Amino acid sequence: MKLLEGKKGLVTGIANERSIATGCAAVFRAAGAELAVTYGSPKAKPFVEPIAEQLGASIFTPLDVEADGELDAVFDEIESRWGKLDFLLHSIAYCPKDDLQGRVTDCSRAGFARAMDISVHSLIRMVRRAEPLMKDGGAVLTMSYYGAEKVVENYNIMGPVKSALEGTARYLAAELGPKNIRVNVISPGPVMTRAGSGIAHFDELIEKARQRAPTQRLVSIEDVGNMAMGLVSDLSRNVSGNIAYVDAGFHVVS
Repeated sequence: MKLLEGKKGLVTGIANERSIATGCAAVFRAAGAELAVTYGSPKAKPFVEPIAEQLGASIFTPLDVEADGELDAVFDEIESRWGKLDFLLHSIAYCPKDDLQGRVTDCSRAGFARAMDISVHSLIRMVRRAEPLMKDGGAVLTMSYYGAEKVVENYNIMGPVKSALEGTARYLAAELGPKNIRVNVISPGPVMTRAGSGIAHFDELIEKARQRAPTQRLVSIEDVGNMAMGLVSDLSRNVSGNIAYVDAGFHVVS
């Protein structure tokens, strides 16, 4: 079923073929959506461009959320080319390595501020630009993790950062609901991505998830993509402000 036929969506956060955003984009495209795809830096472009080509992305453009003007340029191009936007996927997070791998107690002011700006406030900035393009309503998705809710060893400062992201999504859902713009969070189980590899002892985290999850298996980027597609489709027209766990049930037992 082409549940996204005729819909136009923005996908941010693809770093390579193993990115969660890549799995989501592939399912969006298979469901009939036309996509705009961004890459985070010139260094990332060679890894993302082949994916954008495979997806048949109509728009392929840089987006460094710390660079002045780049976010506006993305939305200006979407407005010029499409005149509307039906959904967007925010799959962007970052924390300096020293702060990510150290105690929350020792997190630097600069590291905390940068992690919050890139991982959380960038969502606010995207939604602000997307709002006028979602004239007939729309859907916004962002990516969290169970460490936002419970203390996960070695997740460190990203736990509080993801907690802030989830809280922000709830407030956005409440504010934009009257305009029929839905905002939801997906909380995947651990997936071996470039971002995940920055977490200390990530292999151990993955093995623990596999052993303790009720289904005793790990999730894939395609699993996350299937949930994402459902949430941006009209099947979920009354689903907003939710956290959708795609973690093989890990969150109910840990």
